[in-house]
Amino acid sequence: MKTTHLLILAAFLTSTLTACGGGASSSGSLTPPAGGGAVSQSAAQQTEDSIASTEALGAPVQDFANVNDSTNSPLQSSAIRTEDASVQTASGACNNGIEFYAPDKNGDPNSTETQFFYDNACTGLARDVVRIWTSTGSSSETVQRTGKMYALNSSTPAAVRTETVNYIHSTFDQYGYPVLKNGFDRSNTGELDVAGVKTVVEDGEFVLAASSGNSTTFCSDSAGYNAAGISGETYGWAGLLPSGTRTLNSDGSVTWQSTHTGNIYTGSVGSFSIAIGNQNTACPISTPMFSLAGGTLKGSFSIPVTATFARGILINLAITNATLVNGDTLNVTTNTNLQPPDPHFISGTLTKSGTAVASFNVNAFGDGVLTVAATGKQFVINDWHVVR
Repeated sequence: MKTTHLLILAAFLTSTLTACGGGASSSGSLTPPAGGGAVSQSAAQQTEDSIASTEALGAPVQDFANVNDSTNSPLQSSAIRTEDASVQTASGACNNGIEFYAPDKNGDPNSTETQFFYDNACTGLARDVVRIWTSTGSSSETVQRTGKMYALNSSTPAAVRTETVNYIHSTFDQYGYPVLKNGFDRSNTGELDVAGVKTVVEDGEFVLAASSGNSTTFCSDSAGYNAAGISGETYGWAGLLPSGTRTLNSDGSVTWQSTHTGNIYTGSVGSFSIAIGNQNTACPISTPMFSLAGGTLKGSFSIPVTATFARGILINLAITNATLVNGDTLNVTTNTNLQPPDPHFISGTLTKSGTAVASFNVNAFGDGVLTVAATGKQFVINDWHVVR
C-alpha cells in the first residue's frame, strides 16, 4: 500500500476535532431520532456502551501504535520502506511528511524527535514525539517519551501523552531504539493530558519475541481508565493480547494482528487505580503485569484487530464482528481512498441485533468524533480514547 497518502488538501479538513457535547454535525455520524424529549434509559445505556466500547478498541490500537514507534528507527530499514531508508536522516530533513532529529530539536543528550505532518511538505504539524533514553544496564534502558498532538492549523497541542518506557532483555541501536530482530520485553506507565488535565491513565507491557524471517510473535496486557470522567462517570478497561503476529510486508509496511480480550468497568471519578505486578518475559501471559482496581464490572469484550503501519503511520485498520458489552457488535473499516490525516479515514459502527448504537470517525492518529445513535450526542476522541 502506498504511503504518499500523507498529502492532504485543506478542503478535506475544513473542520477538525472541535465537536463535543451536542456539537458539529459534519462528522458523518448517525442521524439522531426525531423529537426532543428526555433521554430514555435505552439511550443512556447506548451512551455508556458506546464510550466503553470505544475505550476497549482504543487500548490495543494505541498499544500497536506506541510499540510500532518503538521499532521505527531509521537505522533498522525493515521498520520503514526500503526506498526511504537512504533519505531518512537525523538532520530533520522533510521526508514525505515526516521529520526525524537526533538529538531532538532541544539538543538533549541521548534523544530523538520525530514529527509527523498533515502534508508531505511538512508544514502542518500533527504529532511531535520526543524520546530521551537512559541506559540502565547491558540489556536494559528507560525512555521518557512525550507525544504532543496538534489539530490542523493549530500551534497549541490539543493533547499531550507522557510515558515512562522500560526495556529489558534487549539490544539497542545508536538512537536508543530496541533492535527488533532480537526481541525485547517492554513496559510503560503514562497518561494523556487534555488542556493540561490528566484525562486518561494507561499502563501496559509487551513481550516481543526474536524475529524469524519476516515475522515475529508477541503478547501483551494493559489497563487504564478515564481519570477526568465523562458526565461524572469513569470508564476503565483491563485486557490481554494473548498471542499475536507482527509481519513485515513486501512493500516495507508492518502488520500487527491479534485479538484483544478483557473487561470493561465503570465507576465514579476517582474510584479507579492500576495495580502493578511482576513483568512478564514470555508468552502466553498467565498473570498480567497491570490490572484495574475499583469500579464495577460492566461486561467483557473480544476484538480481533489487524493494524498496518508504514513509516510510523497507520495506513489500514480492520475489525470484523468484534463482540462487546451488552451483546454489541463492532466493525471498523479504513477508507483507503482518503488520506490518513482525513477525519473520516477510519470509520466504525457499533450495533446491537442489527440496530445502530453508535458510530465514530477518526484519522490515522486516532483523533475524531464518537456519535451516539439514540441522541446524536457527540464525544471527542483524542489518541484513540474518548476524552470529553
